[in-house]
Amino acid sequence: MMTPSCSFEAGKIRVGGAEPLFLIAGPCVIESEAHATMIAERTREIARSVGVPLIFKASYDKANRSSISSYRGPGLEKGLRILAGIKRRTGLPILTDVHEVSQVPAAAEVCDVLQIPAFLSRQTDLLMAAGRSRRVVNIKKGQFLSPLEIVNVVEKVAATGNEKIILTERGTSFGYQNLVVDMRSFPIMRKLGYPIVFDLTHAVQLPAGEGKSSGGQPEFIEPLARAGAAIGLDGIFLEVHDNPAKALSDGSNALPLPKLRGLLEKVVRLASLAREFDAPGAHLVEPAATASGPRKVERRSWRSR
Repeated sequence: MMTPSCSFEAGKIRVGGAEPLFLIAGPCVIESEAHATMIAERTREIARSVGVPLIFKASYDKANRSSISSYRGPGLEKGLRILAGIKRRTGLPILTDVHEVSQVPAAAEVCDVLQIPAFLSRQTDLLMAAGRSRRVVNIKKGQFLSPLEIVNVVEKVAATGNEKIILTERGTSFGYQNLVVDMRSFPIMRKLGYPIVFDLTHAVQLPAGEGKSSGGQPEFIEPLARAGAAIGLDGIFLEVHDNPAKALSDGSNALPLPKLRGLLEKVVRLASLAREFDAPGAHLVEPAATASGPRKVERRSWRSR
């Protein structure tokens, strides 16, 4: 079974604990105000029809693109203005990446969740700045980190007194231009007591697989989604696009928007069953007690074999 996680508010929805599976979804990057708004509205409609709480995500800047010639986004000021408009129009909680300490205050004014990109998951100043914002902090586990090491990352945010932390798995580097997901990472990271999310579309990415941009294997999104839901995750992360072939970033691993409803319908059923298995009284092993109020991050002496 999975260790129970804590629960907290992310905008107008509640995540973790006994709450239903939630979805973080949207385009990789803001391509235009009209496009981002359209994706947000269509994604909200689909998520509502399936009964899945939604956090809309989009980046104002993709600072870690493979090539200097790759599209990065509209930038901080214009991007946050667009995200603020989407929040007013849809009522959805908003998530975006922050890459530098200087970006955190402005992003926190608009967004409900600040995301630490995987490549920056050990940047102490950035993590602590995000923690001090009092917003929910979604930490992408670096492709170079084992799930055992994430405790060190969590401690940096928790040291600010902010316990609203989400941990997201997005695969581990497996040789050159390939990623693999170790399914053991989910119960390992869950032992820290925070909600766990599976970034399905970045897990099927082939970093720099197309030379000046990343490739991807989107045909594996659904198998991984099914496996993750069966484990008992708190949420899933999907980059969706109405026309992935024309996307300005990460189109090779994005989920086509028309496929979202069908995927969610399957995943929700599996997630519900996993919650039944993990419910108190459904097994002989009692779930770990959860303390109220701020909790101290627990260090464990796990050993890889």
